[in-house]
Amino acid sequence: MLTVVLAGLRDRWASFLGGFVALALGVGLLATMGLGLSATLHAPERPPQRFASSPVVVQGQDRLTLDVRRGPRTVPVELRLDRPQPVDGRVLRELRARWTVTASGGPDAVGVDAVGVDAPAAEVRTLVGDRARVLTGTERAQADPDPDRDARALVGLNALLGTSGGVTAFVSVFVVASTFAFAVALRRREFGLLRTAGATPGQIRRLLLTEAAALGVLASAAGCALGALGAPLLARALVDGGLAPAWFTIGGASWPFHTAFWTGVTVALAGAVAASRRAGKVGPTAALREADVDADALPLGRAVLGTGLLLAGLGLLVWTCATEPSALLKRKTYTTLPMLLITGVALLSPLLVRPAARLLRSRGAVGTLVRENSAAAVRRTAAVAAPVLVTVALAGTLFGSATGVTRAKEAESREQTAAQYVVSGEELRPVAAPPGAVVSPTGATSVFVRDGAEAVVKYGARAVADPAAFAELARLPVVAGDLRDLDDRSIVVNEEFERHRVGETVEVWRADGSGPVQLRVAAVLALGTGDNGPYVTRANAPGSALDRIDARGGGTATVRALEASGGTVPSEHRPDGGNPQNRLGMILVLGIALVYTVIGLANTLLMATSVRGGELASLRLAGATRAQVLRVVTGEAALAVAIGTVLGLMVTGVVLGALGAGLAALSAPVVLAPPWAVIGAAAGVCATVAVASAGLPAWRLTR
Repeated sequence: MLTVVLAGLRDRWASFLGGFVALALGVGLLATMGLGLSATLHAPERPPQRFASSPVVVQGQDRLTLDVRRGPRTVPVELRLDRPQPVDGRVLRELRARWTVTASGGPDAVGVDAVGVDAPAAEVRTLVGDRARVLTGTERAQADPDPDRDARALVGLNALLGTSGGVTAFVSVFVVASTFAFAVALRRREFGLLRTAGATPGQIRRLLLTEAAALGVLASAAGCALGALGAPLLARALVDGGLAPAWFTIGGASWPFHTAFWTGVTVALAGAVAASRRAGKVGPTAALREADVDADALPLGRAVLGTGLLLAGLGLLVWTCATEPSALLKRKTYTTLPMLLITGVALLSPLLVRPAARLLRSRGAVGTLVRENSAAAVRRTAAVAAPVLVTVALAGTLFGSATGVTRAKEAESREQTAAQYVVSGEELRPVAAPPGAVVSPTGATSVFVRDGAEAVVKYGARAVADPAAFAELARLPVVAGDLRDLDDRSIVVNEEFERHRVGETVEVWRADGSGPVQLRVAAVLALGTGDNGPYVTRANAPGSALDRIDARGGGTATVRALEASGGTVPSEHRPDGGNPQNRLGMILVLGIALVYTVIGLANTLLMATSVRGGELASLRLAGATRAQVLRVVTGEAALAVAIGTVLGLMVTGVVLGALGAGLAALSAPVVLAPPWAVIGAAAGVCATVAVASAGLPAWRLTR
């Protein structure tokens, strides 16, 4: 068996080349992404800066501890505060009475969140107890400004690499399985001869699985080598593109190589399983009598699986839209959910190929041959259309969803203010309203609210400095109540709150952990794209710094006043969805899919056209010129790409339609359109590769 397998791999290396390259590239990308993921799991230990010369740091508490119900028991839950509380004044006096205490801004340590202490750590812990946190060693960096910036910088990178790895695995399985299935279809006569020579169905299956295992091992080994070379290049590209912090480097973890290698072998075997079962059913005489018309292009198992995945994808979209429409706005959702639809439609594509090909109404012999050949050779047409479907659908859903969410947020942001000027910045200075002007300063804060007895939820909120000016300029989607009723004893909530009826009382802990305070619901807002509330006054937002000023009226005096705030005038608030790094990440994901599609198209069409020598010679004998034969072959390839593009657009339409319904359910603006430029570019690349891959071997065969 092994001798036959090795001889077959050697003699048919050209037909295995595409699968080898696709699998090696997939393993290489998985290893590269895995090495990148391993580097994002832990931020590097950075030396303390604020209290670098102090051996011990005493910091105010930075956790809010509340009791929640877990079944019959009550357990404490810790939630991270936006910033540490000030160190207790009594603790500071006791520390200063015994040791040298240094505040980061000078010797006065009143009202600060942390101080450095020149004393033994054990003695400081004994004195402080649980009234504050005692930090030593590298823990002292937690007292630096924005200590979580490194970990936060890795969150988006982790999601990007995880998504890219998932897309790589998805597309590689798809391409490898499609390659094996089509290669088996082309070898039916060979299997028939082996059956005639006495080979059993089990031997045919084992032959294909052994070929797949050999191919998987060789390709996976090559892919791991590619991953080792590609990971440092990826890290450099991520840093240069602004997707990773400057210190990001690839570590020496070994698990990504093991994971990628065995994933590659598994993918190769999994891709060959269905094909081997089909090959085992080839009879000794059926293969010899076989015509080029595909009568069984969609086996029952494939039909059932495709229908199930299609229904599952549609069901999940409908269920998500009905129960949690805000989830449709998240990149993780609109990246992964379409894969079910894509796979389902791709599996069912042989059902759609023949009627789609019949729609071609081109006159003349060439057009007729293109139409009839495409409709008759369903396997070949579907094998070309499927990878195009994957690329076009990913391009349409990824870029269409991301652009739609970004536009919805921008439109919502514009609609929610009546201001002429919107000034933003990290820490703005307060400004006085010039005569005839209305100025509404706000800042970021957070509130902690119980969600039943089982959970405490932290909400990102906005702190309003002037409730009257805020009510005059804000155009929020109020569904109940009145913004003018907001004061120091009330709160504006959204429909996500458990208690969201006007007049109800909400128990709230403030951003610094103080509370609870009982705040009356003054108004209720629709959810929107996620930035609608809650809103409190600055009395309930300790430590909040101004980061946005809305203003109207007052002419040039208002502009001068806003310029003095330290922000940019004017500056439209831009949501996070418009971040260019997000777009770069989507380009990376789409690039992976496009590379695989190119490999799949080239491999399929090179194999398919190379075995059509007799058919093309018959056309020449029937009077067709060489140019006409080339137009037939390339026309079939172009038609298959067109069918795949249409199927991809159908998936895109379903996904964008669900997103539009979700935005409407959230009372958010619906600004959706397929990304025609991206889709056109992807389809154009596919068409170019398909025509070239079909035309070159046809040109050689018709010489």
